[in-house]
Amino acid sequence: MAEHNELGKIGEDLARNYIVKKGYLIRECNWRFGKNEIDIIAETEGFLVIIEVKTRSSEFEAEAQNTVTKTKQKFLIKAAHYYLIYKKIEKETRFDIITIIKSNDKYEIEHMEDAFYPTLN
Repeated sequence: MAEHNELGKIGEDLARNYIVKKGYLIRECNWRFGKNEIDIIAETEGFLVIIEVKTRSSEFEAEAQNTVTKTKQKFLIKAAHYYLIYKKIEKETRFDIITIIKSNDKYEIEHMEDAFYPTLN
């Protein structure tokens, strides 16, 4: 497995453990709709939460949350829409980003709730 893929898997594992400790119920991990993937689908406090996990090493220049481009957001929104239809879920939905930054042997976790909102476009 490529080093960046391994780092991404570690980041997703850390993100899952982090949200479970916060009381979230995980419904799905790596759920796919066509070529689009949602890293984590969870529930908390009446919300369905779509979570994109971004893991980077400290030498990576761009902030991880800035890598969730408008195009990526559209893919996540579309996949979430089909997930809600497919599973027949009627819950308010929120889009979060969890960033994991590896520095030496330590990992820093940042959770941005309501990181972006679906638009009509």
